[in-house]
Formats: sequence, C-alpha cells, structure tokens
Amino acid sequence: MSDCTQGCSLPERREFLKAVTLAVGAVMVGLATPREVAALPLSLGHPLIRAGDQITYPIPSADGAVIDRENEVILVRWKGMAYAFNLSCPHQNTALRWYQDDSRFQCPKHKSKYQPDGTFISGRATRNMDRFGIRKAGNNLIVDVAAYYKSDKQAAQWGAAKVAL
Repeated sequence: MSDCTQGCSLPERREFLKAVTLAVGAVMVGLATPREVAALPLSLGHPLIRAGDQITYPIPSADGAVIDRENEVILVRWKGMAYAFNLSCPHQNTALRWYQDDSRFQCPKHKSKYQPDGTFISGRATRNMDRFGIRKAGNNLIVDVAAYYKSDKQAAQWGAAKVAL
C-alpha cells in the first residue's frame, strides 16, 4: 500500500525517480577516470523523432547498448546487427542492466542473464528478452514499439526482429 493519502501521484514519483537516476549517473561519470569513460559503450539515448508507435534513433556508431528510459527501449548494435528490446526483464519487469565487461544484460532482481542479441543465458526468466520490430531507414533505425515479440509465443517474428548494418 502507498503511504500517500492526498497529493501524491505516479507521474510525480516517476519524474523524481528519473531525476535521481540521471543525477546518480552524472555523478558516476564525473568520478570515473577518462579511460573508464571512453571504454563505456553504454549511453542514455533519446529518440530523434517519435511519431505514434514509431521511434527513430540514429544508428549507434559502435557495438554497445543505448538505453532510452523514457520510451523503455534498449537499442543494441552488436556484431553487424541492430536489435531493439523492451527495457524490462521478461521475468518480473525489472529494468535490465548492461554489463560491458561480460558483454551481457542482467536483471538486478533475480540475476537472469542475456546475450547482447537478447538470448537467455541463465536465471529465473523463462524466455529471451522481448524484442520490438525494427527497420533501417538511411542512417537511422526505426523501432515499432507496437510490434512487441516474445520468443516463446512469436518465435519467427522474434527471430526476424533485427537489422543488418
């Protein structure tokens, strides 16, 4: 149950949590040495354009992950391919984290691990990371957040939800 009785709302709480997360991230980057910052292929991203369910992002310049928390999208460039994932773990919807040293995603709640292409490695989850539809348009990637694929229910669509770069 919530401690709020009057005047509390979910959007205010979400904005507060977003601001705290960004502030902590900024402090962590500020404390890192230049070598550590240069080696970090994870970035917080924002779309170039959002038109309904279609979100346009620039193609990442190198292998790694871009997190768009506002739209709950993870954009990954990995070994000549691009993927778009739901930010939440398929087990219990906790935001996934990218571990560069191990080149994998992990759920901080129950430790489910995933390869950069979203394939399940180990943990409590029972399926791969959920993918969004994705296509290339010039120097951009367009993610369709209405085209949401679960590997256990839409295996063919899940497998096809990638773009060669």
